[in-house]
Amino acid sequence: MSQEKSTAYQKEPLSIVVIGASGDLAQRKIYPALFALYCQKLLPDVVHIVGFARSEMSNTDFRTKVSRNLTCRYSQEESNEAAIKSFLERCTYVAGQYNEAESFRQLHKELQHLDPDGAENRIFYMSIPPFLFMEVAHALKAADLVNRAENRGGWTRAVIEKPFGEDRQSSDELTSSMGQVFTEKQTYRIDHYLGKEVIQNLMVLRFANMVFDPIWDRASIHDVRITWMEDLSLEGRAGYFDEYGIIRDVMQNHLLQMVALMAMEPPVSLFSGHVRDEKVKALRAIAPVGLNDIVVGQYSAGAMKGKQHFGYLDEPGVPKDSITPTYAAAVLQVNNRRWDGVPFLIRAGKGLSSSMTEIRLRFREVPGNLFKDATGHLSKNELVIRVQPDAGIAFHIVNRVPGLGMQLAESNLNLRYESAFQTKIPDAYESLLLDVVQGDKSLFIRADELEAAWDIFTPILHTLAKDRIKPEPYTFGSNGPASADALAARFNVKW
Repeated sequence: MSQEKSTAYQKEPLSIVVIGASGDLAQRKIYPALFALYCQKLLPDVVHIVGFARSEMSNTDFRTKVSRNLTCRYSQEESNEAAIKSFLERCTYVAGQYNEAESFRQLHKELQHLDPDGAENRIFYMSIPPFLFMEVAHALKAADLVNRAENRGGWTRAVIEKPFGEDRQSSDELTSSMGQVFTEKQTYRIDHYLGKEVIQNLMVLRFANMVFDPIWDRASIHDVRITWMEDLSLEGRAGYFDEYGIIRDVMQNHLLQMVALMAMEPPVSLFSGHVRDEKVKALRAIAPVGLNDIVVGQYSAGAMKGKQHFGYLDEPGVPKDSITPTYAAAVLQVNNRRWDGVPFLIRAGKGLSSSMTEIRLRFREVPGNLFKDATGHLSKNELVIRVQPDAGIAFHIVNRVPGLGMQLAESNLNLRYESAFQTKIPDAYESLLLDVVQGDKSLFIRADELEAAWDIFTPILHTLAKDRIKPEPYTFGSNGPASADALAARFNVKW
């Protein structure tokens, strides 16, 4: 997105250290994304990828493990095997403890062994649980792995995965503690939703098309709805999910990022600082969510697609008295000139009827509509931005049905990415990792942006916990609790 990317990055040697390299995220997402970039020759000519984790493994065993998830859409089929072999030769592994500086000194020795001349540009990707961030950061610093590059004319970048704290206070503490090791410039807080192609296109859709600019405000838009749904249960993540819940896991980050991109003012330029300035302004204009602005739910047992699913409280690893929500719907008010009075309704949930993510803008009624009698119950115009699956953009409009009478019907102007663009759409991690390599921070979360996002949800999270508010049950495979529909109806909206 940004125009500040380095043009010389491919000539500069680079070491990428994946901390937590034996884990699920690293194996399913990070290494495949790095391989895809390698296949497209988007990594530097001299690149070393070093995995670090607690599991004892030889380089051979680790490469075998990594290879199980490597497929490349960008290589010809006959050259894919050669590409995998070449990529794996650049992958090595170091076993050690996350809280021991000595383990990271062994990592340091491995990096020096791989490149005796000193590839001083380094990326540390922390593919580990958040409670380990600080232990690892301080161990890296103690092993002289952080500022060594900076002192010799290179750079160091640290990538950390959400969640960034559990509320505003813990987030601030994490930011402050990490700041003792990595500067804000060195820190890349990743939200993989910002790497999705349709999300990256939001600014282009808004600011490169004159047709949308005059109607992108309270005078033309009735409401904005953002939906994130999964038809899955916990998928073995009970320990993590029960601690964080759907609000922290999805709403405070993924959905608020989409809200910010929809609500922000045009930035001065595509420089990452200008883009993030406008996102912060939009988030700071949102009032904190109160108890009357939110519905929380928790799925109960139900059948879906011929399979019986446990209720949340019966899932292995979930406490029987858990009040952790698996569903939440909230209404946000953006209190500025552009959006005053326009409800932004967001919802996210697990164990629902389908899996999809989309944004819907519903426009107001046509003033003095000449065809009011003919349109009857037809819906208002809508702009639908489908993030997944089947990414695309659709405009719902009213047209006259060909014939002798005056019959009107809804029609779609539909752009499906898969059919409209004869190119392979990159995975979100591919886009974001390339941005880290190139030093583009447009799609990463700045500290003040994180603060503004937590300010919206921290009060209600504390209220839910303090008052032990029990989530409303909904059947697995349904559309969520009935109260969510009632919340939307208050604003003359249907999900």
